Amino acid sequence: MYSPSDAASLAPPLWQQLQACAQALQAVLQGRNHSQALMQTDPRLRPGAQALLFAVLRQWGRTLAVKKLLVQRQPSAEANALLCVGVALALQTDQAMYPAHTLVSQLVEAAKRNPATKAQAAFINACVRRFLREREALTAQTNSLPSAQWNAPEWWIQAMRQDHPEDWSSILKASLQAAPMAVRVNTRLISRDALQSQWRAQGIDTDTSGEVGLLLHQARGVHSLPGFEEGWWSVQDLGAQLAAPTLLQGLQTASGQRLRVLDACAAPGGKTAHLLEMADIDVLALDIDAQRCQRIEENLNRLQLKAQVRAADAAQPSNWWDGQAFDAILLDAPCTASGIVRRHPDIPWLRRAGDLAGLARQQQALLHALWPLLKPGGRLLYCTCSLFVQEGQGQINSFLVNNTQARLLPSAGQLKPTQSTNTASVLDNGLRDHDGFFYALLERRLDA
Repeated sequence: MYSPSDAASLAPPLWQQLQACAQALQAVLQGRNHSQALMQTDPRLRPGAQALLFAVLRQWGRTLAVKKLLVQRQPSAEANALLCVGVALALQTDQAMYPAHTLVSQLVEAAKRNPATKAQAAFINACVRRFLREREALTAQTNSLPSAQWNAPEWWIQAMRQDHPEDWSSILKASLQAAPMAVRVNTRLISRDALQSQWRAQGIDTDTSGEVGLLLHQARGVHSLPGFEEGWWSVQDLGAQLAAPTLLQGLQTASGQRLRVLDACAAPGGKTAHLLEMADIDVLALDIDAQRCQRIEENLNRLQLKAQVRAADAAQPSNWWDGQAFDAILLDAPCTASGIVRRHPDIPWLRRAGDLAGLARQQQALLHALWPLLKPGGRLLYCTCSLFVQEGQGQINSFLVNNTQARLLPSAGQLKPTQSTNTASVLDNGLRDHDGFFYALLERRLDA
């Protein structure tokens, strides 16, 4: 007879997951994001490897500082990655993923099983065991380093302190926590109440947020939740769910005409879909990457929605615009993604200080290229998943100074990552646990 213990016995051994995590970490250190890094991982190992990788990256600043105290000579790239995985996981105390003896034994097994690290298994074993013996003293020696204290590069910390002098520390703390799972209900196919009731009957507890959001008490795999294949819901952060209603609310067109909307940087299509779920409108969804456009199409098909999807550079309208002005434009601009570090802990370590200015120039170019495509009385919603002022309010202030046709309308402004631990204190359907975003709603004056 099958039992839960059988399932446990079928799970990949920890040493294999540690190997997979170390290989993915190597790829991240070479500049690839975690999704790209895990792409080559055996699907059986991927969930465990990702959980381990995220835990490692959330300790990365401290890990680098501790490793310098443990190692005088840099080991091979493969051994270095495995050692860093061991140190980062050993740094966990209150919420350790594995007992120390299990971690060490499986780490050594992982080293022995890989020809590239076999000869350094004893070295890795000695380093991690030494750290476990001297953890308190070694950790204390790194406390003066901001990058170790906050597990972020020093330039990142300084930029956050400059832009958010009153709550930079709470932002950095929140960024180190795992984000919750939130979904957006496709109310064209099912009501939120009906979906919530179905899930509750199956032991899946949620809180409501906004008009169509549900926040799960416990994250689950999408295919284990009823209604995914049917298109009843999509995974989307609660902060991101503000984009479509902010753009469309109160926007009107002539009687009998459908709103013409541009989603300028649309992939993977979450906000495109939300726009179509909210209203009967004509949407042109652009993305510069043809493969990412295919992802938009797949998501829309699952949700039983339709839009015109094109692979094109939004900053070059002459290559794709038909000359018909839009009633509304959603510009979810490329950015540092500093507001979604909870979901992508590799971001601070992949970015460089110079990226901020380069991305700001790209955002500015998109704003100036798309603004002339808007009808008088139409709206453009500029948003980024960033916390840096240069990509948010600073960008909008500069645009308004140089564009007298634009009027700033009320919107959410700068959202900072928040975690609501006391749901009783939150108003019914109020915005709960969300990532960091910036929103600015611009209206083109009728006399423009």
